[in-house]
Formats: sequence, structure tokens, C-alpha cells
Amino acid sequence: MLVATLAQQTGVRIHPATMSRALALVQARRGRPRPTVRCPWSPAAKASRLGAIDQLLASLPRRHLAVYEDEVDIHLNPKIGWDWMVRGQQKEVVTPGQNVKRYLAGALDVRSGLVTWVEGERKCSALFIALLERLSAYNPRAKVIHVILDNYRIHDSTITQAALRGYGGRIRLHFLPPYCPNDNRIERVWEDLHANVTRNHRCAGMDALIVEVREHLWHRNRTMLRLHRRHVA
Repeated sequence: MLVATLAQQTGVRIHPATMSRALALVQARRGRPRPTVRCPWSPAAKASRLGAIDQLLASLPRRHLAVYEDEVDIHLNPKIGWDWMVRGQQKEVVTPGQNVKRYLAGALDVRSGLVTWVEGERKCSALFIALLERLSAYNPRAKVIHVILDNYRIHDSTITQAALRGYGGRIRLHFLPPYCPNDNRIERVWEDLHANVTRNHRCAGMDALIVEVREHLWHRNRTMLRLHRRHVA
């Protein structure tokens, strides 16, 4: 197919073996495309908002804290994906049948790389507010906490706005352009969580799965803390 497309667009036809060597040189791989929604903003408006966030982080005062925030769904029904198995055998992943869900709201510290999170049975404003409360309690010396996040409705609900007023401006929200998950750095944390914990998991119940989720995030935080201390030293 690639050889035929090349010939159609350029008029040059090569042997499939030549195409294979070319693909190897550019380290191309076969994979499943990821569905995405385009940002409805103009390129200029999107660049302006992302530039303002970059400027905020570049000039962040010493006693200010900045985090990237997002929620992630934890399903008892395993996410099925690539896995290792012996040739001639196909790995089986037992599903519980009736799915159970839990939700995490997390915040990735821009400076240290540590993740703060809360857990809940619903992805609602109360979950997001609980995360803001934890950020405030865990960082008492932070004069201002800047939260960079997407436009999900719980982040700007009436209940959330009322909770924010209670902090007197100490917590400030900075919204990313819509449908720009690649610009939210905590998304990579959730991708690693799914790759290492929820994909093809064999937990019989949600309690066991949540324990594995916590252990993964705790281990990640310990690793990031060692790297951060080494960098500061």
C-alpha cells in the first residue's frame, strides 16, 4: 500500500524491500491510530493561550506552585492491549462481566514531578474540590497555587466557583484550549498508569485494582523525589 501510494503521488515506484529499509531508517512502526477532536480555536488563539501558560511557568515565583490537573477513569473491566506471550499461545484476560468504575483527580507538580491525587466513586465537582483541598493542605507555604487544566464542566461549575472564592485567590485556574490533551502534562502519567496497571490486569475486584493503582503512583513519586533531590543538590 505504501509503495502504491508513493507511486501515485510522486511517479516513483520502488521495491517493497526498499520501502522496508526506508521505514527502518526513520524508525517507523505499525500502530493503532488514536481518535482525536480538533481544537475549535484559531491557531493564533490557541498559540496565545499556550504561550501565556508557558510564560507563567517560566517566570513562576519561588513561593508559587504550578500543577497540571486532570481526571482518569479506573475500570474493573480490563483495558485490552498489547502484551507479551509465547508464540502459538494467546494470553487470556478474564473480565468480571459487570464493570465497576472509580475515578482519580490528580495534579502533577511542574517543579518536582510529584503527583497528588484523590479518589472517588463519581467524577463530579466534589472530586475536583477535594483535590484542591488536598493541594492547599499539602502545600501550606505556597502563596498561590496555579492549576492548569482542561475545560471539563466540573472545573467551572457553580459549586467549584463557590469553593474557589473560599480560597481568596490563593488557588487560580488556568484553562487550556479545548481538546488539547497533549498540552496537559499529566496525561502522560495516566497513560503510564494504564500501560502498567489497568491494561490486561487480572484483579478480581476493584479494591485490589485500586491498591495496585496506588502502589504504582507511590512508586512513581518515590522515583521522582529521588531525581528531584539529586537535581536540586
